Amino acid sequence: MPTQAKAAVIDEITDRFQSSSAAVLTEYRGLTVAQLTQLRRSLGEGSSYAVVKNTLTKRAAEQVGFADLAPLLNGPTAIAFIEGDPVNAAKAIRDFARANPLLVVKGGVVEGRTVNAAEVTALADVEPREVLLAKLAGAMLGNLSKAAGLFQAPLSQVARLAAALQEKKPAEGADSAAAADTAAADTTTATDAAAADAAASTD
Repeated sequence: MPTQAKAAVIDEITDRFQSSSAAVLTEYRGLTVAQLTQLRRSLGEGSSYAVVKNTLTKRAAEQVGFADLAPLLNGPTAIAFIEGDPVNAAKAIRDFARANPLLVVKGGVVEGRTVNAAEVTALADVEPREVLLAKLAGAMLGNLSKAAGLFQAPLSQVARLAAALQEKKPAEGADSAAAADTAAADTTTATDAAAADAAASTD
């Protein structure tokens, strides 16, 4: 391959490493063209699955800081460059490998970090982003409900206290009125008694 053509391929692979959310290196030995096409389609829109030359891919990987991928670049290699959620792509690759054991996952790069084959498999077991967000939202709502309950409890206690005070005031008012009436009655009785004594003295 002419030097200029090699440089173009390296640039293309470099761009794919930089623009993809993940890149999964695989060995495809023994798979048919139809099977590879099926895998490519399962990765989702915008993603690609392409056979690469190891020497050129090593140079591209070095340029973007993934030199530790070099040991994985041996034998027939194809890379799945992922656009979108890496979890969904990892699930697609895992499911395809289960149905087609000839596909071997070597490792790759996920969100700017190199990973081994076991980590790619573990990524496939993670719940999709939408599910995780839904669970997070549910947890947040649950915590908010608990917080609302804590805020409402003191307010309800205050409301009950206020109601009790309102009920107590009329009762106190009634007691005060009764006491006043009793005092007035006692005063009237005393006055009448004094008048009667005065009249008796005059007689």
